[in-house]
Amino acid sequence: MLYLKFKCFAFFGVFPLTPQGVGVLCGINIFTNMTAPSDPSSKIQALKAAATFNPRADQVRHPLFQESEFFDPRDLPQLKYESLRALKHEGYTISRAAGEFGLSRPTLYQAADQFEQRGLEGLLPAKPGPKKAHKLTPPVRQYLQELSESHPQLKPRVLADRIRQRFKVSIHPRTLEKALKAKEKKGLHRQ
Repeated sequence: MLYLKFKCFAFFGVFPLTPQGVGVLCGINIFTNMTAPSDPSSKIQALKAAATFNPRADQVRHPLFQESEFFDPRDLPQLKYESLRALKHEGYTISRAAGEFGLSRPTLYQAADQFEQRGLEGLLPAKPGPKKAHKLTPPVRQYLQELSESHPQLKPRVLADRIRQRFKVSIHPRTLEKALKAKEKKGLHRQ
């Protein structure tokens, strides 16, 4: 039987796909192909590919994860969710939940905060890397705008060289092209 692990605003889990099992999914769905649980190595590979593999699965002692095929101690978002549920609905303390679910106390605090802010999506790993153009600070943007307005013939590579000389920061010419095009689209640049 083929299984799909899916993540959604309203749902999270591993469900069998059958001809009768037709459902409606809403929100952002990320499907990860999972083979039947009889092949643990492919499930581990899928969890690692989705960055949801729990390397400390052997430290999970909670009975849910010992007695069930559904609850998998290697599935980190599922583990975080169940630990938060135990905290809220079963009266667990942070220390007890950390011990039974094999998670650190800081991990539980962080998971609780992320879950409160973003729901189930907050339990999923964030994309690595910068979230915005962090080198294009307001002074750099101002200088870029002034340069491009006073010298419209300058190519992005030359603009990047001048920014590097003045601010001691290396910015790829393509990043500068995108920044200038964004200004043009907003009607704030070169009219």
